[in-house]
Amino acid sequence: MDDKEELRLRRAAIRWWAKGVKAKVILQQVHRSRAGLNKGRARFEHLGPCGLKSQSRRPQQSPTKYPPRLVRLVVQTRRRLVKQKVGLKGPRTVRRELAKLGLGKHLPSLATIKRILPTQGLVQPPSPTPSAYFPAPLVTVTGTLHALDWTCRYLEGGPKVYAFHTLHLGTRACSQTIAPDKSGTTLLTHILATWQRLGLPHFLQLDNDAVFCGGYKAPRVFGQFVRLCLYVGVELIFLPVAEPDRNGEVEQLNGLWARALWERRRFQTLGHVQRASPTFVRWYMADYAPPHLRGQTPAQAQRAARPRRLTSGQVGQLPAPLPLTAGRLHFLRQVGPAGSITVLNEAWAVGTRLAGKDVWATLTTHRRQLDVWYQRSAQHNWQLRKTFAYDIPETVARPQAGVRSILTFGCRCTMS
Repeated sequence: MDDKEELRLRRAAIRWWAKGVKAKVILQQVHRSRAGLNKGRARFEHLGPCGLKSQSRRPQQSPTKYPPRLVRLVVQTRRRLVKQKVGLKGPRTVRRELAKLGLGKHLPSLATIKRILPTQGLVQPPSPTPSAYFPAPLVTVTGTLHALDWTCRYLEGGPKVYAFHTLHLGTRACSQTIAPDKSGTTLLTHILATWQRLGLPHFLQLDNDAVFCGGYKAPRVFGQFVRLCLYVGVELIFLPVAEPDRNGEVEQLNGLWARALWERRRFQTLGHVQRASPTFVRWYMADYAPPHLRGQTPAQAQRAARPRRLTSGQVGQLPAPLPLTAGRLHFLRQVGPAGSITVLNEAWAVGTRLAGKDVWATLTTHRRQLDVWYQRSAQHNWQLRKTFAYDIPETVARPQAGVRSILTFGCRCTMS
């Protein structure tokens, strides 16, 4: 109802009231509450006909309007802190300086100072920046996907303890290895034991730690871990550099281990931690219910998945040293300002138009080829943006029957 119609009804109600019509009858005509009628009558008696017009609903007092003296103190303190050659100048420091003035109950809160500073042009309010689209591996690939990471803690007295975790991203089943180092030998021991427990994945996502990628000293170096994965048909997906949140699921598992076991006990030796490791894994698999599984435990989900595990006999058949085998390696990379990405310690120019965007680079060893794909959003198709010749100065062996044959080769990346 518009203001004119509302004013007409109010005037009619007042006329009927002045003629002595009962309130019950008036309310039936104007369809208003008794409280509304009494309110209009009181306004009419106090202000006359002008009182029947709709009043502004703006609050008489503004909760964000601060006393001028308080605003002036905050501004002066902030400007003084900015001029100092040493020290901080943020809202907490401003409040600490104001507390020295003995303001007592008039000392502004931290939230108040944070609101005053932008209104005076002393700080720029944070502007929300839309995050760039990230082609998450879990939705890009078809097949079983695992995630791998390690974390470390210090024993009493100083020695480090390393915990390697591999997580099945479908069933949330985990495998853990406690070790005194994060050497290549430790990594191989962990991953081979994992594949015997959780089964062989089609893809394994991980960060760019030297133990995973083979080091940072020379380009086009394929470490023993990379060679092992290629040999058994596991395609590695290296996540963007220095972005641990991209491997968030296994990072959360690292934190869960710390909260559920490490912080609840006092460990003095590596052996003590290793003996406690099965306790954590049993609890996690049988009692913990990850939100992703909606009430199921990882053990229940893993049984339903029926993974195809690596056998001890197949492990014994692995050659030493491992050859470089035909297969694919994937690298999720953010394009730098100069329009290039880094793959295995070597820069590749993909174009400045993609600067700041995430691209998916796939190295196919037997083709000696590096393809760079770009997907604008989840609703767009993948586009092949660049193809580079990738010379490998050694023989690339064909896939072997036996160990590699237990994988189902129906897996794929959606861009290929």
